[in-house]
Amino acid sequence: MTKVPFFDLKKQFLPLREEILNEVAAVCDEQAFILGAKVEKLEEAIVSLCGEGYAVGVSSGTDAELLILMALGIGPGDAVVTTPFTFFSTAGCIARLGAKPAFVDIDPETFCLSPKKLELFFSTECTFEENVLRTREGFRVKAVIPIHLFGLCCHMDEIQAVCAPYALPVIEDAAQAIGADYPSSVGIKHAGGIGEFGYFSFYPTKNLGAFGDAGMAIAKDSRLGDRMKALRNHGMKPKYCHEFVGGNFRLDALQAAILLKKLPYLAGWSKRRWTIAQHYRERFANLAPEIRLPDEPYVEQLGHRGHIYHQFVVRSTKRDELRDYLRESGIGTEIFYPVSLNRQKCFAYLHGGPFPESEAAARQVLAFPVFPELTDNEVELVADTVTAFLKK
Repeated sequence: MTKVPFFDLKKQFLPLREEILNEVAAVCDEQAFILGAKVEKLEEAIVSLCGEGYAVGVSSGTDAELLILMALGIGPGDAVVTTPFTFFSTAGCIARLGAKPAFVDIDPETFCLSPKKLELFFSTECTFEENVLRTREGFRVKAVIPIHLFGLCCHMDEIQAVCAPYALPVIEDAAQAIGADYPSSVGIKHAGGIGEFGYFSFYPTKNLGAFGDAGMAIAKDSRLGDRMKALRNHGMKPKYCHEFVGGNFRLDALQAAILLKKLPYLAGWSKRRWTIAQHYRERFANLAPEIRLPDEPYVEQLGHRGHIYHQFVVRSTKRDELRDYLRESGIGTEIFYPVSLNRQKCFAYLHGGPFPESEAAARQVLAFPVFPELTDNEVELVADTVTAFLKK
């Protein structure tokens, strides 16, 4: 019997049920389902949240990334740098366009792209001639995608400094980090609005979740934003005229309407996630080395805004035994991610690596329940059960 689920969407929906269903009914009465005023209003709201940029509502976070890569003209002969410790779509979109995913290992403290290893990759695995950065195999490096994993922004200042000499655009994978802040050298910035591009996922279990798939792409350059708006609708601009081939990446008005109703609650939900995370941290502080807590590199500058805890992920050399114990005790958990992308069969042709930090993380990570509707008693039960296992 489940005592504490890993996630429970019904708990979030019930107090919002009436206002969301009223909004759904209004969209149904209007019978305007694709793009339109609701999508435009959501785009404006996300730009305000990011601080700057040009937003394009799309059908999923995956399609948001794909759209950005298409707008940059990335394809065969190109390479895009990212890490192998992430959800599959980050590298999958690169491969779908015929480009090469070029993996660089993570920082073991943050799980995010390591700026030092990125710099090492450029200096030892690439050549830079005639203003073109190429891998050893001759692929043109066209962009870098750091992933703000689990709700924590990457060290963006360092990453952007490494990319600047090569004029490489930085594309933020902010799918798990909506509402997170970053203390840049020029002031506080917001996830999705730091690099030249950013993108969000509104998958139902994200901190801001739709009632199905939905996403948002952000561009700093309005000209590229305009191109992305055409690309999401088959490259059509004006109607029935196609200068280039796009895709069907349009955001439904129904999803935009639901997200607009939920958006005002996001800050409170994120604060509750932080509160839960701090209780876990306090309870588990003395359990080292059996358990390793998430990093909070920006806590002194930003407090709860520096990590929005999309997931509360620990490391343990007893990960599988701990997970089995929690399952038997009725506590839900999840593993993000059990197989490093360089070990996926479909990427065997890349022959990259080694990536020891990504592979170690894949063996050791475990996520505990941290959704905002958890009760204090449920949080305490999770903490008690984890502690009981690691102290026995």
